[in-house]
Amino acid sequence: MLNLVTEPKRGIVVGRVVVSVRVVNVDDARQAERGEIPISDVRSVILPALVDTGATFLCLPADMVNRLGLPFNRDRLSNTITGPMTLRVFGGARLEIDGRTCDVEVMELPEGRQPLLGQIPLETLDFWVDVVNQRLVGNPEHGGEWMAEVY
Repeated sequence: MLNLVTEPKRGIVVGRVVVSVRVVNVDDARQAERGEIPISDVRSVILPALVDTGATFLCLPADMVNRLGLPFNRDRLSNTITGPMTLRVFGGARLEIDGRTCDVEVMELPEGRQPLLGQIPLETLDFWVDVVNQRLVGNPEHGGEWMAEVY
């Protein structure tokens, strides 16, 4: 379960948490590792993403998904702020934040929407949301170290 680090202090207003993320096309990265394409041909983007614990996936607007050349996986019924809608899910993305990486699926948002960093990548990268200081932190239950839990 994703946890929020909340130590509210009198007079502090909780705001938005936005982090810089790098998203890489995994297939391109693997081809470059094998020497099949130059590293300069690996499609990637660096962008600010809003940390949104109400979102499940890493969510990117359609133009970013197209720019990355991610392969389509499936359609997924999704609850959104405007009601239920079917959104497309793509695979083959590698997410990098503060030296931590994971391979993720990407849910496509309508054009012009803010990229969202949702629960699954946050859990996988073992980050907690420090809402007071408006930042991500390594899971305090793991001493801030990147760990996985297998029970």
